[in-house]
Amino acid sequence: MRAVVCGRLSEDFSGTAIRDVALPEPGPGDVLVQVRAAGINFPDLLMCRGGYQLKPPLPFTPGMDVAGTVAAVGPGVTEFGFGDAVAGSARFGSFAGFVRVPAGQLRPKPPGMSDTEAAAYQVAYLTAYVALVRRAALQPGETLLVHGASGGAGMAAIGLGKALGARIIATTGSSTKAAALEAAGAGHVLEIGEGFRESVKDLTDGRGADVVFDPVGGDAFDESVRCIAFDGRLLVIGFTSGRIADVATNMPLIKGFSVVGVRAGEYGRRFPERGRENLDAIWALAQEGKTGMPIHAELPLEDFRDGFAMLEKREAVGRVVLKVS
Repeated sequence: MRAVVCGRLSEDFSGTAIRDVALPEPGPGDVLVQVRAAGINFPDLLMCRGGYQLKPPLPFTPGMDVAGTVAAVGPGVTEFGFGDAVAGSARFGSFAGFVRVPAGQLRPKPPGMSDTEAAAYQVAYLTAYVALVRRAALQPGETLLVHGASGGAGMAAIGLGKALGARIIATTGSSTKAAALEAAGAGHVLEIGEGFRESVKDLTDGRGADVVFDPVGGDAFDESVRCIAFDGRLLVIGFTSGRIADVATNMPLIKGFSVVGVRAGEYGRRFPERGRENLDAIWALAQEGKTGMPIHAELPLEDFRDGFAMLEKREAVGRVVLKVS
């Protein structure tokens, strides 16, 4: 089968290319999925550089989100059968003709979703769900400040926050993305390059944001500390800005807020029952049509570098998806 293979870690992805590789075989509890579409996530880029917390042994195939059909099942799998339409995520391996996925990480693809839409869904919405529901306990009427709002995780946070009844302020690096963010559910859109802390305070009558969803880090984190409400929750999702921020411990003490780390996949591995509940919850929302994800681009597998560049240059509004078969 054809696959994107990272044979050497490199900043410019020169060690990653399309190769012919052997078909994987499903082990106990696994499902072999024939890939129709695979969503690109920022951790895929980081893995190919060696900059992500998960470091697969070389060579490996990146790719987390997947949608496709069941080609085979391993011993012990009874919930899926040959030809079933499924969607979900692997830790890596989805940028290929076939991928082996633990059955617990898959769900039936909702009939109303295309393969492209389904392949753009799980990783982003699972991150948002663990962050906003499990870690922050976001309440109706609270103010949610979403950074990196035009990316997949940011769009999911806006969509889920809206479904939970929050008041949403989104930040973006480009004013041209404002209309898309408002359409997704943001009540207010702020351009981050101009600073945002005073605007957030003005929009909340001086109180500040109750919950901050931050996949950006760096300056966005620093300024969020200055505009978070008392008893607020500052959610650390990632560091796409490239700088890991510091916080003086007197700030959360005086302002009475919490800095909360979010690792959605690890949360499910540590708490398997809650992990199953999380996946059931986000796919139930999709089934009911309460959530969705804008698709910025659909690309053939061979153009994965173009997809990587769209994420790296912050061009994407929503998700970039590779069409495989």
